[in-house]
Parts: sequence; C-alpha cells; structure tokens
Amino acid sequence: MFNRTSLQAAAALASISLLAGCGLFSSDSAGGDQKITVGTTSEPSTLDPAAAWDNSWELYRNVFQTLVAFPTGSTTPQPDAADNCKFTDSTNKVYRCTLREGLTFSNGHELDADAVKHSFDRIVKIDVNGGPNGLLASLDDVTSDGELTVTFNLNKPDATFPFVLAAPAMSIVDPAEYPADKLREDGKLTGSGPYTLESYTVGSNAELAQNASYKGFADRKNKAVTIQYFQDSDKLFGALKKKEIDVIYRGLTSEEVVELEQKKEENDHLQLVETVGADIRYLVFNPKDESAAKLPVRQAVAQVVDRDALVAKVYQGTAEPLYSMVPKGISGHATSFFDEYGDPDVGKARTILQDAGIETPVPLTFWFTTDRYGSGTVAEFAELKRQLEASGLFKITLKSKPWKDFQAGFQRGEYPVFGRGWFPDFPDPDNFVAPFVGKNNALSTPYESPEITTELLPQSRRESDRGAVIEQFERAQEIFVDDVRLLPLWQGKLYVAASQEISGGERALDPQTVMQLWEFSRKASW
Repeated sequence: MFNRTSLQAAAALASISLLAGCGLFSSDSAGGDQKITVGTTSEPSTLDPAAAWDNSWELYRNVFQTLVAFPTGSTTPQPDAADNCKFTDSTNKVYRCTLREGLTFSNGHELDADAVKHSFDRIVKIDVNGGPNGLLASLDDVTSDGELTVTFNLNKPDATFPFVLAAPAMSIVDPAEYPADKLREDGKLTGSGPYTLESYTVGSNAELAQNASYKGFADRKNKAVTIQYFQDSDKLFGALKKKEIDVIYRGLTSEEVVELEQKKEENDHLQLVETVGADIRYLVFNPKDESAAKLPVRQAVAQVVDRDALVAKVYQGTAEPLYSMVPKGISGHATSFFDEYGDPDVGKARTILQDAGIETPVPLTFWFTTDRYGSGTVAEFAELKRQLEASGLFKITLKSKPWKDFQAGFQRGEYPVFGRGWFPDFPDPDNFVAPFVGKNNALSTPYESPEITTELLPQSRRESDRGAVIEQFERAQEIFVDDVRLLPLWQGKLYVAASQEISGGERALDPQTVMQLWEFSRKASW
C-alpha cells in the first residue's frame, strides 16, 4: 500500500508488440518445465548490489528481492519482499515497511528486518565511487523494530523514495555473506529472488534455476534460464538465427531490427517485440580537461551536432533525436537544447569560439565503450567525429575500451568527453536529473548546480502528485542547457527479439526497462 498518486507519464512505458509472424500464445505447464536461453551484450560489472549503478541490475532483479518492485503492468512500486509499505507522516520523511512472514535467503538463512537494515547500511558505508549510494541522498538512517518492521528516516521530504526502493541496487542481501564494510569478493551471489545463481563465468554465461524458497509476486513461467553474454552484436544476432539462443535483450543493432521488420519471410521463425523506451544517450564533458572545461567549446559542440543525421545514418528509425535529458514519455520532457541552439549551424559555432578567443580546430578526445550498448556505438562516434571535423572547428580523437575498463576510467575522471547511456532507475523526471548533479553523481564527474540540488529537487520531492512538478524540471533542463555539461543525443526504443517458440516477450520489461526473466516460456504446441 502506498499513499501516493500514480505517475501519469509512466503509462507511456507500457509495452506494444510488433510480431514478425504468429501472434503470442500462452504456454501450458509442459512448456514451463524447459530452460530458456537469453543472449545479451549487457554483462554485469559486479555481483554485489552495493557496487552497481548500471546494467548489472538485469541480473539482480532476477536473483535478489527488493522491498518493493514493479510487477508486470504496474507503473508504481508494489510490495515484493515487503507485505506493505507507506509513508507514516504528512511530510514524506518517514517510510515504513512490514516484511512478508517466513522469508529466507536461498541458503536457508532468515531474511528479516536486520538483514534489510544491513543491506542499506553497507551501501552507505562502502560508498562505492559511482555506485548506488547516490540514490540514497535523502536517507538519514534505517531502523529495525522486531523481525518484520523496517523504518527509513529521511533527512528531507522525498516522495520518490518508494521508487528508489524498487531499484535493483537496493537488493536485500544476507549479512552472513555480505560484509558490512566491504564488497563481497568470492564471485558468488546469495539472494531471495525468483532464481538462484547456480554458476557465473565472466564473459560467458550465468546459469539460473528456480529458487525453491522464493516468496514474492513473480509468477515463474520457466524452470531455469541461461544468460549468455556477447561482446559482438553480430554474433549475438547470429546465435538467435541459428537457434543457439531463444531471446535477445540489449545488443541488437538498428540494422538487425530493420532486418527483422522488413525481411519477415526470411526470419519467419523469429518475432520482434518493440517497447516504448525511456533509455537515452548523451555526452559528458569533464571540466578537468583544458578544452572541455571551456563553456564556449561545449556550446560550439552543441551548435554543430546534427542529431537528425546521427539517428538517420546510424540508427535507421530505431531511435529519435533528443533535446532534453528528460525523454519523451516522461512528465517534464522539453526541447530545451533545440530551443536554444535550433538546427545545426557551423557559422554560429564559429562565432561562439571566435568571440571567446579560442583557436581552432579545438582538440577533443571522445571516449566510448565498445561492448555495453551494442556495436552501433562505434558507428555513432564515427559520425560524431565526422560532423565535428567537417565543421573545421574541431579535431576529434576517438578512443574506446570494454565496459569494465571504460567504467574504471571515467570513475577516475580520466576522460575529457565520454558517451554514456541511461536506463531509468524509475519512471520519474527526478531520475533524469538528480543522478547527474552533485559531487557524488552517477557519472563520477562532479557537477555542482546549487539551484538544482538545493532548490528544485527538494521542492519537487515534497510533492506526492508527480504530475505537479513539471515547472521544476523544466527549469532544471534550462540550467543543463546553460551549462552544457551534458549533451543529450538520442532516445531509443527497446526491442526483444525471440524465437516464435517463446512467449512472454511483451511482458518481460518492467517500467525500469529491466528484464523479468520469469515471464519467458516455451510454447508447448502450435
């Protein structure tokens, strides 16, 4: 139970199906007995939830529990490990949860209020650079009262806190297995979620089996899941076509999506499910770099970048230009960057640099990850380099690394300009603003913006009706335009490609765009 209103904009994240062939069928009990194999380019960076604010959440959602989560079809958090949760005061500063009775971890240890407190305390204490502690800025302390009651005392009103609790980073862990003051380092995982992690091989696969002691809302439609990790989108897609895997999530290129949409006869054994996405891509400018630190340089880049050409050449209709850090489908979306810069204009960019006395071409190094967002990222940055250098105003050097090394680099503040993607922690405009500002933000690139952090965000978090906070987030986006520390590029669509033998693709994505593997099943018959 929650004493807050629903997010009107979250309804835009409801799934729609585009199927290349037969319609979806429900599986019978026989189909649920079989293993499903899912392929992805999104491998976890760590197995410890206290360290990850990234796509490691894909795994966490399926092997851990959070107090609340998003069941299929829900746009507001509902009880998961909790039996009920609610704010107990009128100021949205005290949030209390009562746990389900009889919860245990997969190793048989009791999951009680002390385990919940331990899970949150260690996130705060360990405070991993770029980790999920940034989501808990409003948390003062956690108290446990008996075995089943947990109270979160906030240091300021925060109507978004239930949404934070639904993030997989807030997974509940066993105090006996996860130290209070450091990360777990044995390469194992212990949770209470729908599945247990039977084995994990870095760079290869994760083997999941049903958790016999699980108590939660997930209605598991299969007995086991293998997740295979790929670094190359072509090999991933080839594996699906050769029936070596059953499902693809994260990693399809635009060319592969177009092939599935247009060459239905050749791929009549496959289906494509399209979901309205809230994932975005953007550039981050590091003020530690001599060139990137100059506002006119950042403004000139913003004036030159041609999003329409980028989307048309690289993503072929599977994405659309984005002129705001808050994407379409989320309340508070605006077109702030277009309002300021309009269409790409090299002449205006040249004037910006000349008026600031900056010599051209300006040298900049752009970094990107090679294996996080699919192989289309390489073409994306090649196109950005082409556009900027064609203006005669910039000399762009491109560099890249696999995700784990790339992540370590930006966390150390090494990259002058780098590309990132953002998949929402929860469907609220707060989650497209707050994570990127402040000293300890999700980018590990400090961005001090007092008006946002001390005025706009606190004002919006006092309001339970999330449809009533548009003004604050429109102003936050104006500040983003003024600073150009972040440059939004495009908003994507999410796709699940699967064999026609597989059901559940249209139900497998929650509003956080995290894969719920329990929804997949194999059709027993046609």
